[in-house]
Amino acid sequence: MTKNLVPFTEAEERFIERVAERRARAVQKFPLAFALMITFGFVATLYGFEKLIDRIPLFVDNPWILLATGLATLLATGAAYQKLN
Repeated sequence: MTKNLVPFTEAEERFIERVAERRARAVQKFPLAFALMITFGFVATLYGFEKLIDRIPLFVDNPWILLATGLATLLATGAAYQKLN
């Protein structure tokens, strides 16, 4: 299966370069702010997953099922990652 990829135009490439440069300058200028935003995003995602899991009675009543499901997911994604490498 091959996909026909359309390359970026010169204007799009210049725009992407400018955005990347501005992002790099902002990260250098405000490293603590970016670190805090990244941390907040990660924690909010984990907390959101926790709240979703708390709504599933099977997992609330049987934490071992939740643990086994989590470990099986990690094993499956690890195996897929190794095959893709």
